[in-house]
Amino acid sequence: MPIPVLMPALSPTMEEGTLARWLKKEGDTVSSGDVIAEIETDKATMEVESIDEGVLGKIIVGEGTEGVKVNAPIAVILEDGESASDIDEGALNGAAAPAAAAPAAAEPAPAAASAPAPVVAPAAAPAAEGRVKASPLAKRMAKAEGIDLSAVTGTGPHGRVVKRDIEKAMKEGVSAPAATPAAAPAPMPVAGIDERLYPADSYEAIKNDGMRKTIAKRLHQSFNQEVPHFPLNVDIELTELLALRAKINAASPAKGEPGAYKLSVNDFILKASACALMAVPEANATYTDEAILRHKHADIGVAVAIDGGLITPIVWKAEQKGLKQISAEVKDMAKRAREKKLMPEEYQGGTFSVSNLGMFGIKSFASIVNQPHGAIMSVGAGEERVVVRDGEMVIRNLMTVTLSCDHRVVDGAAGAAFLQKFKLFCEDPASMLL
Repeated sequence: MPIPVLMPALSPTMEEGTLARWLKKEGDTVSSGDVIAEIETDKATMEVESIDEGVLGKIIVGEGTEGVKVNAPIAVILEDGESASDIDEGALNGAAAPAAAAPAAAEPAPAAASAPAPVVAPAAAPAAEGRVKASPLAKRMAKAEGIDLSAVTGTGPHGRVVKRDIEKAMKEGVSAPAATPAAAPAPMPVAGIDERLYPADSYEAIKNDGMRKTIAKRLHQSFNQEVPHFPLNVDIELTELLALRAKINAASPAKGEPGAYKLSVNDFILKASACALMAVPEANATYTDEAILRHKHADIGVAVAIDGGLITPIVWKAEQKGLKQISAEVKDMAKRAREKKLMPEEYQGGTFSVSNLGMFGIKSFASIVNQPHGAIMSVGAGEERVVVRDGEMVIRNLMTVTLSCDHRVVDGAAGAAFLQKFKLFCEDPASMLL
């Protein structure tokens, strides 16, 4: 019977499109896999492939036609021995019913169930388990010749058995399919995922645990709904800081001996952040609908990557602690965070956050504010760069930091003042002792 070619959906949300151009004309022979038309939407232009063989008997929708509904018939393919007089106009109208039917329709239109639609390659859906994909003509030929379709290798789109495959099987014969072990249960698709985009067997679904759900909820709430973000960044020279770090670490007892320590650049960053927050209390604040809370202590959350997400254990009253104590606390909490042994009071609350990706070679980045904090500082890698000093080009070790601020509570001037103080404490670390 004549096979209607239906308007394909180029995306899961597409409802209509423009038939831009026909690449075949009426009377042309069409083979499986031939590109027969081009379809346009507001986002893309894609080709429509035929999945059947025959003759393009009638073009229903002309070139340039806009607003063509998905699943509406756009052409008809005639099989061997058929002519234009075999085209049933009523059946063609019925083929479009699924596109126009309301979601609560009692049952689908039968024409759509029996008429294959053209396949757009990126959105092709897999065949049902155990079903051999074959064109109607190939099925009739196989039945007439007594050929087992499951023993024929399809060369059409996505492994579909087409006319040429049956003709080859008639000439060369087919062997009985080899016995195969029982197939594993077909993977179930994840709810809400369109299988036309991501077939169930094309990915591994890793179930979201409570932590990942909380991260997603809080960051979506922060960035998309509640917090108006803005970033500020500055380059910081690390010459004095690195020299002081090396000097202090050199004075440490040998590793394994009582009192041994090894300070990191991040320990200095946390201490400098705490000092800067005390110097610029406007940046050490939380927004509420009733009042802005200016915190009396610098309680700094340190972003730690763990399996399945991110957690920010807090160095409480960091402005009152020395570098050795900050270093020891961070190492201990990071270890217990990765073991998921932190207590809620060790990572809930705080007034400010620091996220350091410098160890991964990241030059600069902007983090999302971690509510209820008013700001978060993103720290990039320390690296040698060419800079100008006193009119001369010299090489210095520089680090870029970016402060993401909640504009409801930390204004541009307050954020800039914080970075100015932070830069001072990093470039002249002895000033943190004042």
